Amino acid sequence: MWQNTSKMTTAFWNKLIDRLDKLDSGSVQTQFLRLAAERGLLETIFHALREGILVLDGEGRILYANRGACRLLGLDEASASGQLMHRYMRDIDWAGLARLDEKEWARLSNREIEISYPQHRFLAVYLAPLENPAEGRDSGVVMILRDVTQERDRTAEVVESERLNAILMLAAGVAHEIGNPLNSLTIHLQLMNRELRKVPPGQGEALQELLDVARSEIIRLDHILSKFLKAIRPSMPNFDHQALPDILAETLETLAAEIEDRNIRVEVETPDELPTAWADHDQVRQAFFNVARNAIQAMAGGGVLRISFVSSDRLVGVAFQDTGRGISPNEMGDLFEPFRTTKANGTGMGLMIVQRIMRDHGGSVMVDSLPSGTRIQLNFQRDVQRIRLLSAPPPPTAGGEGA
Repeated sequence: MWQNTSKMTTAFWNKLIDRLDKLDSGSVQTQFLRLAAERGLLETIFHALREGILVLDGEGRILYANRGACRLLGLDEASASGQLMHRYMRDIDWAGLARLDEKEWARLSNREIEISYPQHRFLAVYLAPLENPAEGRDSGVVMILRDVTQERDRTAEVVESERLNAILMLAAGVAHEIGNPLNSLTIHLQLMNRELRKVPPGQGEALQELLDVARSEIIRLDHILSKFLKAIRPSMPNFDHQALPDILAETLETLAAEIEDRNIRVEVETPDELPTAWADHDQVRQAFFNVARNAIQAMAGGGVLRISFVSSDRLVGVAFQDTGRGISPNEMGDLFEPFRTTKANGTGMGLMIVQRIMRDHGGSVMVDSLPSGTRIQLNFQRDVQRIRLLSAPPPPTAGGEGA
């Protein structure tokens, strides 16, 4: 590929040739050896860079591409030279770049593009005109590519985390404000109950019954608010060794009445040996409760909830698969958005809380809408992560490459 860059170094070679008659054969050999060594050094440096570096001619044809560029764009290093850049970045007029004025160069000199091959990436692209002194005009383009996918993902995570925290703070504030009138109602009911005791026997039984119902409902609302605040308040997990099947059993026991009422059959598949997770017991139970309850409510006419466990060298997970109607593509995009729900009485907070719990655990949530329902898998970090060693290659045989 370096042979193609000779067009851009014509002036240098002309000067060198002009001086050849003034050098003896030994000096000429020394100069060429030095140039070869410097070229080899520069080539090694360019190939070692993670950034992609390309040199294009005036028609957008690749004259040189380092290994970083080949990796980012899926180029074949051996055949990259001579290919048109238009095949890989179609939204840039490569042939017209050499004719653009300074304002156009400033607009295009630094931008971000999205590519899908060889894998989905976001690339920061820097373009600069390459002058050819021999021809006296702009005759090419230098392009530098940098993978900014992880930077964009980190930025998106920060924005999402800040938005989630703001919503949680708002929800906590609303719950707190609801709690204040509930406390006031409780006090007034106590005063009413005290006054009711002064009523002659046989005259206040009906009022006492109504008073007891109102007091029990206020206690129930206060309990719901307490659970809600505990679920949404951001708190660091209290990590410990946790057996996920045991936490699942506790969760299903809590939901037993609703499962029976909705005519749901629960099938749990537990492997003989399952590693423990490094997790917070209460938060894991909250995540299991939210996912399982969503699955139960998705099967209004009854169905089957299949729960299975998976594990790898680094993760241990639980998969919940229902036989409900599934999730449409439009709903999938808003799945973790707060206050987005398809239920008549839903709050849209359940899966958002699950996502926050899994993020705090360094885990992940995987959602698949299947023809026969929805599958949600929660992946947690293993308490002891295995390190798998690669087997050593076999020793070379006689007469082979290693001989």
